[in-house]
Amino acid sequence: MDMKHLLSVLTVLLAAGMTHAQFVNQAAAVPAFHPARPAAATKLPPILTEKQLADQGLIAPAQKEAYKAAARASAVVYQMPCYCYCDRNHGHSSLRSCFESTHGANCSTCMQESLYSYRQSKKGWSAKMIRDGIVRGDFKMIDLQNVAPVQ
Repeated sequence: MDMKHLLSVLTVLLAAGMTHAQFVNQAAAVPAFHPARPAAATKLPPILTEKQLADQGLIAPAQKEAYKAAARASAVVYQMPCYCYCDRNHGHSSLRSCFESTHGANCSTCMQESLYSYRQSKKGWSAKMIRDGIVRGDFKMIDLQNVAPVQ
C-alpha cells in the first residue's frame, strides 16, 4: 500500500469518526429541565384542563390522564426533561411546558413521561430518581392503550 492510499484511507476514517462523534454527543445530551422545584412565588402558566382539551377534540383516555397527571404532579414534571426534544424545536424549558398547550396531547413521549412521573411520585420517588428513570428510558414501558385513571 503506497503512502497516498494510506493517507486517503486515514482521512476517510477520521472524517467518519468526527461525524459519528457529533451525532452521538447530540443524542446523549439530556433535554432541558429545571433542577429544583419552582420557587413558591413563581406563577407558572396553567396546564390545560380536560374541558380545554375536549374543546379541541382531544378526548382519548391517554390524553386526558396525561394532563391530569401533569396537573397533579406539576412540581415534579417541572423538573423533568422531555425526550421528544421540544426544548430544541418549541423552546420548552421542561416536560411541564408540554402540557401548557396541546403539544403534550399530540406526543406519545410527553404523555408517557407525564404518566411515569406521576406514578413514580405517588410511590414516593424523589424528582431526581424519577428524572434518572426518564433518562434511562423507563417511561417507555407506559402503555398508552391501557392507561389507569389518575386519582
